[in-house]
Amino acid sequence: MQIYSWNVNGIRAIKRKGFLDWITEEQPDIIGLQETKIQDEQVTDDLREINGYYSYFSFAERKGYSGVALYSKYEPISVIHGLGIERFDREGRVLIAVYPDFTLLNIYFPNGKRSKKRLQYKLDFYDAVLDYCEELRGKDQEIIMFGDYNTAHHEIDLKNPQANKDTSGFLPVEREWLDKLEDHGYIDTYRYFYPDKIEYSWWSYRTRARERDAGWRIDYHFVSEGLEDRLQDAQILSDVMGSDHCPVTIEIGD
Repeated sequence: MQIYSWNVNGIRAIKRKGFLDWITEEQPDIIGLQETKIQDEQVTDDLREINGYYSYFSFAERKGYSGVALYSKYEPISVIHGLGIERFDREGRVLIAVYPDFTLLNIYFPNGKRSKKRLQYKLDFYDAVLDYCEELRGKDQEIIMFGDYNTAHHEIDLKNPQANKDTSGFLPVEREWLDKLEDHGYIDTYRYFYPDKIEYSWWSYRTRARERDAGWRIDYHFVSEGLEDRLQDAQILSDVMGSDHCPVTIEIGD
């Protein structure tokens, strides 16, 4: 099973750049999109009814902001919108799909660069996600948690670590949460296969960073350790254009 994640920086924008043709050709089994920037009434039939896929959307209260979507060839047992915490759920950042042998969380984690208050919101959101996942694991559910985490974990995960050591997205307190995630038994699937490989999943538009490959790896699939034996590969599809992020993927077996 191929499971993709992609921050599209606007689903209508990515549609204009060939997203529908791309997904038809690529045929992921499941793909989660982040930062869709769309409202329910703006979702056209061609986005809602892609042939062969069930589709689900979560919307932010604020127009043109945040939002996530999920396309799946397999109908989930159930789909949950949000974490059940109003201050987070109003931003439409979480879609949870329950399948027979795992629960999948498609998440657009907050960016903490705007202010100290927003950084604290991001850290609180992180902790709420981990608490939610741990509650699921307490019910013997395996977890696939993917999306734009908005934090590079280690120095290998961004082009200029020293220049960004005081920048949200690479602050020690943010990176420590990713340490904590791993300490709880969650696996960074890309590093599981490629511990020393340098690849990025996001490049700033403002500095033409993609041309220089001056990027950050901030898009992840983390899985609970019970899925380790099913992991077969993880990839960063840096040649796929259309957003300031590129898709990241994992392959899991039966």
